[in-house]
Amino acid sequence: MTKQELFENIRRKQSFLCVGLDTDIRLVPTHLLDDEDPVFAFNRAIIDATSDYCVAYKPNLAFYESLGVKGMLAFEKTVAYLRKRYPDQFVIADAKRGDIGNTSELYARSFFEHSNVDAVTVAPYMGEDSVRPFLVDGRWVILLALTSNKGSQDFQLTADANGERLFEKVLKKSQEWADAEQMMYVVGATQGKMFLEIRKHVPDHFLLVPGVGAQGGSLAEVCKYGMNTQCGLLVNSSRAIIYADRTEAFAIAARREAQQIQQEMAGYLQQTNRELRVKN
Repeated sequence: MTKQELFENIRRKQSFLCVGLDTDIRLVPTHLLDDEDPVFAFNRAIIDATSDYCVAYKPNLAFYESLGVKGMLAFEKTVAYLRKRYPDQFVIADAKRGDIGNTSELYARSFFEHSNVDAVTVAPYMGEDSVRPFLVDGRWVILLALTSNKGSQDFQLTADANGERLFEKVLKKSQEWADAEQMMYVVGATQGKMFLEIRKHVPDHFLLVPGVGAQGGSLAEVCKYGMNTQCGLLVNSSRAIIYADRTEAFAIAARREAQQIQQEMAGYLQQTNRELRVKN
């Protein structure tokens, strides 16, 4: 999926919501546990209930790998279901890979050729040769930049002798490897005004923004400081949507939560459009 196609989906649906499929078998409604594949059954119901209100889905690989072969089969079936039934959805493998070049090449082959996702999250710590294998035609790298967890301050905000912080170095250096048509960045919703600093370095790139909902990030702040003329945001919500209810009505509750977020997003998109018209 190209950047323009993603933006067109955002404009058409008036949404930049990404639903995180962090499917924990311990939290799946008990009536699904008798299913042959309860994780996939849960994901399928969530997808069918929320697809009208989002433009992307993000399975987190840890939840699938923790279940061994059965979990990975559920992941594969989830991606295949999205490709067949909802081909306009942007599919992200939240795997946070990043290793020496030949290993990264195999990871890239796994996600892009075998699983057929649009994007994979990648850790930048090992540098260019660990990232380049993921930069294949028609696919995206989503590079970790400034994350939402408490420990992000341990390294990401440390500065060198010239005052340049590590996340800024990541943003600047990585633009030598790919442009805004192929690279996005992870920036946590809890970072607030730091989005202004991010946008100084990557004004045109899409940002994948986790941390809205259960982690307490503010959608209003994310939009105020992080939105650009083509939206430039994919805001992820996982637990607040998929675990909104744990009874047989879980899909209905998930749909209601997704719709509520979409309506709020539509307001921010319309506000941005009005501001652009005034400027022009």
